[in-house]
Amino acid sequence: MAVALIHAVRELLYDAARDLAPTLIVVVIFQAFFIQHLPDNPAALIGGFAVVLLGLALFVKGLDVAIFPIGETMAYDYARRGSFLWLMLFAFSISFASVAAEPALMAVAYKAEAVSGGSMGALTLRMVAALGVGLAVMVGVWRIVRGHSIAHYLIPGYLIVIISTAFAPPELVGLAFDSGGVVASTVTAPLLAALGVGLAMTISGRNPMLDGFGLIAFGALAPMIIIQIYGILFFVPADQAAIAVALPPEAQHLHPALEILTDFLHMVRNLLPIIAVVLLSSYVILRRPLANPKGLAVGMALVALGLYMFDEGLQVGLFPLGEEMTRGLMRDGVSLWVLYLYGFLIGFATTMAEPALIALSIKADKVSVGQMNGLWLRSLVSVGVGIGIMIGCARIVDGTNIAYWLIPGYLLVLAMATLAPRFIVPIAFDCGGVTTSTVTVPLVTALGVGLAERTPGRDPMIDGFGLIAFASLLPMIIVMSYGMLAHWWLRRKSPTQEEALTPAARAASPD
Repeated sequence: MAVALIHAVRELLYDAARDLAPTLIVVVIFQAFFIQHLPDNPAALIGGFAVVLLGLALFVKGLDVAIFPIGETMAYDYARRGSFLWLMLFAFSISFASVAAEPALMAVAYKAEAVSGGSMGALTLRMVAALGVGLAVMVGVWRIVRGHSIAHYLIPGYLIVIISTAFAPPELVGLAFDSGGVVASTVTAPLLAALGVGLAMTISGRNPMLDGFGLIAFGALAPMIIIQIYGILFFVPADQAAIAVALPPEAQHLHPALEILTDFLHMVRNLLPIIAVVLLSSYVILRRPLANPKGLAVGMALVALGLYMFDEGLQVGLFPLGEEMTRGLMRDGVSLWVLYLYGFLIGFATTMAEPALIALSIKADKVSVGQMNGLWLRSLVSVGVGIGIMIGCARIVDGTNIAYWLIPGYLLVLAMATLAPRFIVPIAFDCGGVTTSTVTVPLVTALGVGLAERTPGRDPMIDGFGLIAFASLLPMIIVMSYGMLAHWWLRRKSPTQEEALTPAARAASPD
């Protein structure tokens, strides 16, 4: 027993170290060749990375023990009970609770409140986004139950996004797209992936690969629509002269020991609504005890501790270093291509370590029985994020309206969705929703706002946000392109080789 536990811990730490290695390599290269001086506190950097490593390993273990079983079991129980109304209520409640707890959304919300001078409050942004995701996930569950093609929902949805972008206040366009990129993050993405796959596996005639994925895509789409509609109806820009930087509650100075305890309790508090929804669903609605309450408690504890250690390690080690590097790369005499290269590499490296993407790739690997290799999927998505951030930085420097980039980009995505093999479309859209999470968001948001502040003629509120939007858009294009090329290659090489695909992929091939 002890040997097996040691082996499991060693394997988890190895996987976590492999995921974080690209970020560390990028930091070392740019420090050595472009910043050309050691970090102010190298011990904090090393210690921070060590804590992040352990936190990531604990988080992944918690996913396997608690989060994935919760989503799949609840989906099975509601489907077996045959209560569509209760299933929809559960989908809304668990989605709302998890989005409200998202650390990445909190980071964007506090940054938006600070930059906007309070005209877009952090709590308002979080609640509007959570409401939108809850409603959108209900639509996604309806799609799975009815067996409809995901394209019939997402194409009209993104057309609404494009239309609302033309009328929304420019201060909120980038923020709305960024919010769509972070709502399905470390807490929400594993739950939605498990809920969708579990529901598709339970309902007769549904295909886990074809129907199970896509709830994350619905969740990512909703904030883009609802925040822009909120902006059209209610948003009033603040007086720029009155803007002052406000720190989130977590940033207030406390005694170190009390601050550690407070931060951990914040993480636990964020998970309590999810636990409450699960307990209410099990004991009140389904009227049966939990199948494995001890496993749920242990798994949730691992998730809370893992996320806490992960976040604290980033705060202590990586985030200050990221801000220092951004300032150094924007000083006089540094070529823009160096900044673009940094944007690409840091986007790639941090995305490889994203817990939400890791969770999605694990689920895709299992459901496809290894045909959709998790590491390969993450690598494709990470390349897309890097390219997206590089393009987004160029847009800030150029000063072009973000809508002129995003509208053609999403029109391209919609066109590709009608041409790509059907099994890859839900996964591609889901990948766009999980690329920017706990690791990437603070670094990317700081890069965008910092670049806008240091570029003459740019407005941090209008131009500073939007990098996350590009980081969400490009992976969808790249993953669908991969699916189209792989399908074309199989057909070209030998039509009979399509039999090597999983049943899910064969059933999802274009007619």
